[in-house]
Order: sequence, then C-alpha cells, then structure tokens
Amino acid sequence: MCVRRRWGGQSAIAHIYRRYLDYLRQDRGLAKNSLLVYGPFIRDFLDSHSANDGSILPDAFDAVTIRDHFLAYSKGQSAEYTRLVAVALRSFCHFLFLRGDTARDLYESVPSVRKWRQSTVPTFLTPEQQEALIASADRSTPTGRRDYAILLLLARLGLRAGEIVAIELDDIHWRSGELVVHGKGRMVEHVPLPSEVGEAIAIYLRDGRGASASRRVFLRIWAPRVGLAGPAAIGKIVHLAFARAGFSPACRGAAHLFRHGLATTMIRHGASMAEIAEVLRHRSQDSTAIYAKVAFEDLRGIARSWPVAGGAI
Repeated sequence: MCVRRRWGGQSAIAHIYRRYLDYLRQDRGLAKNSLLVYGPFIRDFLDSHSANDGSILPDAFDAVTIRDHFLAYSKGQSAEYTRLVAVALRSFCHFLFLRGDTARDLYESVPSVRKWRQSTVPTFLTPEQQEALIASADRSTPTGRRDYAILLLLARLGLRAGEIVAIELDDIHWRSGELVVHGKGRMVEHVPLPSEVGEAIAIYLRDGRGASASRRVFLRIWAPRVGLAGPAAIGKIVHLAFARAGFSPACRGAAHLFRHGLATTMIRHGASMAEIAEVLRHRSQDSTAIYAKVAFEDLRGIARSWPVAGGAI
C-alpha cells in the first residue's frame, strides 16, 4: 500500500523541485545546461497541478492527468519542443515512483513523439532579418544593452539559448579573445570572441548588469538580480525583438533561427559541411547533414531557372 504524502505550500513545491534537479544532476548525470532545459517544464507542471492551498498530492496523478497535461502543454509546438516536454515528464514520473510518491511508475503514460530526422529544410533568418532584430535593441537602456549582446551571441557565434544562459564571468577570456562555451553533454569548448560581440558584452557589464552575487553574465532586470531562468528567457528576448522589428511572431525555438541562419549563410558563401560542424560545434555529422538540404534547394532553384534548348519539357 502506498503512503499518501501531501506536499504543502510553495516552499514544499520548491523543495521537491530542488530534489528533482538533484536527481537529474547526481543520479542521472545531466549537465547544467540540461537542467536549465528540463527544469522549467517540471516547475510549470507542479504549479499547474497545485491545490488552492498550494499543496500537491503526487499519487493523485494518473495516466490521464499526465497525458492531458502533456497534450495541453505541447499543443501547437514544434516536434523538438514536444520531445523535450515528453522527456522531462517521463523523468519526473520515474523520479516520483523511485521516491515512493506514486503507487506505480507513470513513465509510459507520456505519449511518444516521433522525430523524423532531416525531414525538412531548416527554417532560418536571412542576414537582413538578423541585422534588423539586432538593431531593434535599445542600447540606451540596461535591458537593451543586455539584449543587444545576447542577440549578437546568437547571430555571430550561433550559440544555443542554454549556452548563453550558462555563461559566467570567468568564461570570458578578455586577453586571448576567447569565450568558454558549456555545450551539450558536458562539452566545454573555447571559441573566438569577435570584437563586436566582446565590446557589446563589456558595455553591458559596465553600464547595464549592475552589482550581483551571481557569477552569471546575463541577469534578470528586476529583483531578484540572478541569472536568467533558462533558455525560455532567451526565447522571450528574441520574441520581443521580432515585435520591435515588425516581424510576424516567431514560434517557440525562435532563438535557434539565428543558429540556422548562420549555417545557411555559411553554405551560401561556399563553406563545407565540416566547417559548419566546427562552427556549430556538432559532435555528430547527422546534425550538420540537414543543412545539405539548404544547398540542394538552392541548386534546384538554379536548375529550374536554367534555359532549356527547344523550350520547356
């Protein structure tokens, strides 16, 4: 018989959330960037399933509850975003079961998400669109100086949102002009820091960031003055840039459009797949291979417009 355990109030929710993050870090061996990706999904899950008094009864969750939350939360989102939600929910269900908070493991209650690799040509931003988004940041304000530096990191270095959130003060090597990037799978790499990007970060640190005990470079504007909560915060900054530039609202994952844009521009300037993989820091050739479709689409467009002797076939 499972002992019914009630978590009471927001402090209890915060406690179980921290225990879950500890489980991911210590038992599952996940890197810091992965915690920043999966954590917010579970915090939203806990908040949305709390009672009026703020308490949660974990063993009240059943297969229908888990499935309904997943379908509602992922509705209208990309396949990659939906897959991340599924992974987070499955791991949390297993965590609850291991702790004895649920009578059975609800891991299988989360629907599977098919991921057709390389099924589409990646969506990207043109160089003109990227420059318009960057220019939309109001550099006369602390918020604008922060956002300007973040947009440059997205556009010039192709960093992932989680990688930007994780940047700490010690990761910037000013003398050598390098930036330490904490990437996927605990990968730590040194990448060149262009002078334009370095200058934007320096101005933000001097005239925008303000004092804080946090070692993170990019902080929240309002109290508490701590590091940005996760990749979603970078996505919000990009969404606001879209609005300022007068573009149509971007879908979730808008920050990744800069990364796709950098790769696409490199292809159209003659870069090889190996060169793109090096810049984007891909560990698998399959991750880079999708950009070959961009080159193929360009070639197909040229073929369509090429004059054929004797008229069209």
